[in-house]
Amino acid sequence: MFLIDELIALLAANLILSQALGTSTMFIAADSKKNMIATSCVITVFTTLGSAAAYLIDSLLPTSAADLRLLFYTAVIGILYIIMLTVSYFAGRKWFADFRKYIHVSAFNCAVMGTLFTISGRAEDYSIAFDLGGYVFAGFEAGLGFIVAALILAAAYRKLNSAKVPASFRGFPAMLVYLGIISMAVYSLK
Repeated sequence: MFLIDELIALLAANLILSQALGTSTMFIAADSKKNMIATSCVITVFTTLGSAAAYLIDSLLPTSAADLRLLFYTAVIGILYIIMLTVSYFAGRKWFADFRKYIHVSAFNCAVMGTLFTISGRAEDYSIAFDLGGYVFAGFEAGLGFIVAALILAAAYRKLNSAKVPASFRGFPAMLVYLGIISMAVYSLK
C-alpha cells in the first residue's frame, strides 16, 4: 500500500501531468524508447543538480532581489550544461556522440527551469523550511516523475500515430488529448 501511495504522489507532483512542462520535448523523443529514456534520465540529472543550486541561490539571494532568480537559475543551468558536455566529451568520443543530443534537449527544456521555480515556490507558499536535502529530493522526484510520464506517453505513442487515427488529429493533437485525460485521472487521485 505504501508503494502505491508513493507512486500516486509521484504522479500527482509530476510537472508534465500537472503543469504540462516539458511536453514538447517528450513528444519529440517519444518516437523511440531509447530517446525517451535517455532524455528523461538526463533531465533527472539536470533537475536534481539544478535543485541543489537553486537551494544555494534561494538561501543567498535577499528577498528584495527575487526578480533576479531567473537570471541566476539560467546561469546555473548553463553551467551544468557545459559541465555535462565536458564530462561526456572526456568520457569518450562515442559516448559524447551518443549523448550530446540528449544533453542539448534536456538542458534547455522548460521542465528543468520549471522544476527550479516550482520547488522554490513550494518552499515559499507553504512556508516550509526546505533544506538542501529537501530541494535535492524534490528535484530528483520531479525527474523520476518525468521518467514515469515519459513511459506513459511512450506506451500510447504508436497507437496515437497509427493510420487508424484521423490525419488531422494524428500526432501532436492526439498526444495532447491523451496527456490531458491522463492528467485529469492523476489529478483525481490527489
